[in-house]
Amino acid sequence: MGEKPAFVVAVLVAVLLAASAVAVSALLPPAAPIAPDIAGCPLFPANNVWNARVDTLPVDPNSDLYIDTIGADDPVHPDFGSGDWPPGSGAPIGIPYVAVPGSRPPVEIVFTEYGDESDPGPYPVPTNAPIEGGPSSDGDRHVLVVEQDGCILYELYHAYPQADGSWEAGSGAVFDLWSNALRPDGWTSADAAGLPILAGLVRYDEVAGGEIRHALRFTAPQTRREYLWPARHYASTLTGQEYPPMGQRFRLRADFDLSGFSPDVQVILQAMKHYGLILADNGSSWYISGVPDERWDNDVLVGELGQVHGSAFEAVDGSSLMVIPDSGRVRFGGYVWYLPLIVRDW
Repeated sequence: MGEKPAFVVAVLVAVLLAASAVAVSALLPPAAPIAPDIAGCPLFPANNVWNARVDTLPVDPNSDLYIDTIGADDPVHPDFGSGDWPPGSGAPIGIPYVAVPGSRPPVEIVFTEYGDESDPGPYPVPTNAPIEGGPSSDGDRHVLVVEQDGCILYELYHAYPQADGSWEAGSGAVFDLWSNALRPDGWTSADAAGLPILAGLVRYDEVAGGEIRHALRFTAPQTRREYLWPARHYASTLTGQEYPPMGQRFRLRADFDLSGFSPDVQVILQAMKHYGLILADNGSSWYISGVPDERWDNDVLVGELGQVHGSAFEAVDGSSLMVIPDSGRVRFGGYVWYLPLIVRDW
């Protein structure tokens, strides 16, 4: 018999190479996630718990109890938007932040409530840094500052500027945005759960870009005297199993139909499906946190998100994501991702 034609040999080689590639790819971990970014910095590493998808994780056994406690019939509400509220008050709708260069001089921070659980100053907070609720607010008065050169996040709770340029605050926390390190166990932050606030805020530029790649911060009226990783602190005296603990993750159910919503709201709801919500503070039911922006359409946000009720969510068991208790680093598809060497767990 004569030799096989060259094209037959070529086809056989191609088939073998393709089969080898499939076999090798089956042994490799899934593609690494991409971290969200802000002011030229990562918003924590791509392998951080805030940036981990939860759409395939199991449902928490207490899911129905938690949903009923928070409010199965209560609507989602965007705690962010454009303009001010009340109208004419000058109070922005949402939690603002400011980015400063590394050359910004740090100022003294005097802690008035939780100094023993706060990172000591000084912090590079401008005297005119935007305050949640505006300068006259009697609410949480969060102040968030991103130092762009070192990629360090500074967050204050109950913050008041002083005439000498210093600030008084109920508590304060400092986060290295390149790091997965969590706060000391049992410590609060500028948030009740001991978590960073900025990581969970809805930002207009993300929505306009078509994708939010992180979990969203939200509040519930009653929480348990307990916290789950990655949270580090509780803020309740209630012990019943029907109350969700701080740090509890939720997600919008996979079968929830997004087709009737506007493109911007679909982006927010898709993030709720993929990355979910993290319970971070006591407050109104299903209030989702975000950054004020004059480009938000308040009527669309409130009207459309208000069509989504608590019954559309389920609590998630995120315990399989944890690698070690004191780090926010997570597993993806059974693999522990060690992303660029500059990512730190300390």
